[in-house]
Amino acid sequence: MSTRVFARAALVGAGALSLLGPLTAATATAASDADRGGARIMAAPYAVVPYETVNVRTGPARPFPSVGTVPANQPRGAYCWERGGTVSDYGITNNVWVKLAEGYVSAVYLKGNEFGDLPASASC
Repeated sequence: MSTRVFARAALVGAGALSLLGPLTAATATAASDADRGGARIMAAPYAVVPYETVNVRTGPARPFPSVGTVPANQPRGAYCWERGGTVSDYGITNNVWVKLAEGYVSAVYLKGNEFGDLPASASC
């Protein structure tokens, strides 16, 4: 990299920083809260998107306790899928559950194929 190109990159970077304004602790905290979902997606090998708000459970069946929800259209990182309790809703019946960082969600509520858009080879 020539000195001229390096100097130009440094000036562009400095200009971008001046547009951002001062970064305070409050700004950093707000950004990290907002980006938490994005970090979970980047840490996992796959991403899934529910088409409606879906319960997250501790195991791959409805009798397992709910530990939270994932809002509709909110992407989440996914690791794998496994067979569990059968869920029937919206004319779809499936026993595939997708493992997220937070727990398990039924693939019935995820956009994509029968595995929540994970490849068939991504079984747990």
